[in-house]
Amino acid sequence: MSAITLLPAAAPAPSAQGSDNPLDDGKLGKRLLKQTSQAIADFGLIEPGDKVMVCVSGGKDSYGMLDMLLRYQRLHGTPPFELVAVNLDQKQPGFPAHVLPEFLTRLGVPFHIETKDTYSVVKQQMPEGSTMCSLCSRLRRGILHRVATELGCNKIALGHHRDDMLHTFLLNFFFAGKLQAMPPKGVSQNSAGEKGNHTVIRPLAYVAEAELARWADLQAFPIIPCTLCGSQDNLQRQQMRQLVAEWQTQHPGRLASMVTALKHVVPSHLMDPKAFDFKGLEATALPVVTLD
Repeated sequence: MSAITLLPAAAPAPSAQGSDNPLDDGKLGKRLLKQTSQAIADFGLIEPGDKVMVCVSGGKDSYGMLDMLLRYQRLHGTPPFELVAVNLDQKQPGFPAHVLPEFLTRLGVPFHIETKDTYSVVKQQMPEGSTMCSLCSRLRRGILHRVATELGCNKIALGHHRDDMLHTFLLNFFFAGKLQAMPPKGVSQNSAGEKGNHTVIRPLAYVAEAELARWADLQAFPIIPCTLCGSQDNLQRQQMRQLVAEWQTQHPGRLASMVTALKHVVPSHLMDPKAFDFKGLEATALPVVTLD
């Protein structure tokens, strides 16, 4: 077991994060905070007494999530809950290891950097030209759950946004034969499929990727590109990204409608006998009575 050192946070200082008051950051900041707060309320993502491990990769999504959770904490942190930012340094070549510690220290948030060379493991085990996401994700997930336990966190916050959830839904629909998306809240599982000790939450469930990108630009987050999976162009997920982007361009509002559909499931009008008792469905043979 690797040693865990919770690095001390410096006192909050003015930075590219904008004002302490989210209302000072304009319409976009207010909208992102409102959407994050709504997801937290709708799905019960954060409760008093929680200690939330916020996974920060150095990408726009995780930066945006951390920013919104800190703003939410300032507005709704009574009764209190804790946030701890955690980054997994996977030893990818050229990874600027100094960027996140410097940024998080300047931000004044407690954080921990976990170093584990999963990059070499993935490169050794995956054939040249194959996609690396599944193995990389599995290794990363196991490490993060261990770190959450060692830090005493009961919840793990991931930066998946609205578009990620729609991409997952379409991937399952087209390639796996399932109506299944990425849940806003779930319970971790161990290798035996049994429930684990952590609740996984996705506070950006209602937030559009394009708006996170705009927010990252406005806030001047120090983005660290992923040179492992981000450079692969043969991913089925990338196909879904392109499809969804075309839909949004040609039919503005379609993605919002799809998200609404994920919240309004009608099992009786699908074809899953496990979700609806079709065999037990019978007409009542009672006359229809109308009232004048």
